[in-house]
Amino acid sequence: MDKTVFSVLKWASVSGVLLVAMSCRRTTPGLEIAQLVKTAEVQKYDGECSTTYPGKIKAASDVQLAFRVAGPILRFNAEVGEYVKQGKVLAEIDPRDYKLQYEATKAEYTQVTDEANRIIELYQRKSVPVNDYDKAVAAKQRIAALYHAHLNALNDTKLKAPFDGYVQKKFFDAHEIVNTGIPVLSMINNDYYEVNIDIPSSDFIRRESFKEFYCEADVFPGVKIPLELLDVTQQANYNQLFRIRFRMKPEGQLNLAAGMSVSVTIRFAPGQEGLAVVPISSLFQKEDQSYVWVYDAEQETVKMNPVKVVELDKDGQVIVEADLSSGTRIVAAGVNGLKEGQKVRLLPPVSSSNVGKLL
Repeated sequence: MDKTVFSVLKWASVSGVLLVAMSCRRTTPGLEIAQLVKTAEVQKYDGECSTTYPGKIKAASDVQLAFRVAGPILRFNAEVGEYVKQGKVLAEIDPRDYKLQYEATKAEYTQVTDEANRIIELYQRKSVPVNDYDKAVAAKQRIAALYHAHLNALNDTKLKAPFDGYVQKKFFDAHEIVNTGIPVLSMINNDYYEVNIDIPSSDFIRRESFKEFYCEADVFPGVKIPLELLDVTQQANYNQLFRIRFRMKPEGQLNLAAGMSVSVTIRFAPGQEGLAVVPISSLFQKEDQSYVWVYDAEQETVKMNPVKVVELDKDGQVIVEADLSSGTRIVAAGVNGLKEGQKVRLLPPVSSSNVGKLL
């Protein structure tokens, strides 16, 4: 009997253990351990921010010059690299044929004009019919047009500088024959330069907040050169970028030249809507998009919120463009181990008396 009691007690004990174990196994899957997370509050950005783009210096005027008449080049009066003033004769077409043409037309112009004037005077005295008067007026107008056309052709045998600048290239040599409109040489105007950059649509829509522009040349690092905004194209190119043109007039002894590379900085007006400051440790990437985890106090969960990084700030902070109001609490560390809708618990703040943060 003692053995029987012992067996029953032993069986009851084992059964109780099994029941407790089975009960624990049934309840465990329903439990979710909330992860401890460190959080920080989003701060509104009230300062200025900037963005930088690569650009190229180009001459304000870079033109190819051509004769308006054809013929053999008589001479060049300027060499490549020479600085010339506006109006200087750079090259000449042999004017022989154009001069003969002009002299012949000039003689005819004088004769026809004198005859037409006599008929017009007689008509005013009622001495000739109106038909003769009309013919005289038409003849005078016709020969005047021809005379001025041939005079212009003679003048066009001289190619003049349209502005102050440098002779950049020569495409022909003296005594070669050129046709009308074929470029003979090129000039650039270095009184001031232009700088072009391309910006994405995210900055294009913020163009009303543009405040200041400057550039730094690669050959003069640290030297800020002011820029003046000329225009912003209103239609994107095939790369979905918008072209901005600036005017640059170097000050001092900066020896800049067209073709040099520069970095153009655009500063935005302070207090721009939609800008916030978050810790750099709160950012994570997913499919080429930056996000932060926003803490939902009611549900005690986290959810992803997309952000666009605008500028790195000091002290490990980042200026972002996002739909985040000031005071919103976000996860500040361990962001890569979380998932959408996950339960979390806030890590209590460290006491100022807890030296070394060990307690």
